[in-house]
Amino acid sequence: MQEITQSAFVLHSRPYRENQLLVDLLTEHDGKLAALSYVGHSTKSSRKALLQPFLPIKVTLKGQSNLKSLIRVEPIGKSYLLKKNALFSAFYINELLVKLLGENIACEELFQQYKSCLKSLAQASNIEICLREFELMLMEELGVAFDFSLVFEHSAEGFYYLPDEGFIPAYTSLKQPCYNRWHLQAIAQRDLSKPEVLNTFKALMRQVINHLLNGVPLNSRKLFSKKA
Repeated sequence: MQEITQSAFVLHSRPYRENQLLVDLLTEHDGKLAALSYVGHSTKSSRKALLQPFLPIKVTLKGQSNLKSLIRVEPIGKSYLLKKNALFSAFYINELLVKLLGENIACEELFQQYKSCLKSLAQASNIEICLREFELMLMEELGVAFDFSLVFEHSAEGFYYLPDEGFIPAYTSLKQPCYNRWHLQAIAQRDLSKPEVLNTFKALMRQVINHLLNGVPLNSRKLFSKKA
């Protein structure tokens, strides 16, 4: 059975059976994969230490089923040093990938965006912009496209976003978030320099992500509410 070696990051891991971990990986060439890894008896297992989030690793996987066997793992860089909001944000994007991304689907651009996002978070630079750009690429990977053309063609002050229709002018009252036309135009042009535009972008992405999650809450969001 063929072994495949590629770069990866651990998104999440949990005990499976005695001395084993079930690991969700984001891989460079095959997207999200689930793999079983033997970690031994010791609490100081060297493999367990490598199977931590935010550490660039190279993995060798074997198996044709949806559940691979992790044969080898080695570090290929230093772990990204993340603190406070940056750490919470990194857990957030990991949880998005675990819950929304399909398995065994190549997404090399998303993998590179993930690395770029971790780098920005480690530098604590423009965290909100980093998150919105990652969310947007993830939406594109999931087939969710935003057509902003109407916000330039209509004179309505506000717009609703409906998952099955996209943006519609807010000429009637709906029980939906209403987004400022000028803010949406700025988002379409990737002009994220104003805080109010970023707030609108965040609200829009939250609406879309909540829809994709079917109302299932994200555990990582609780970290932000509990922060000091």
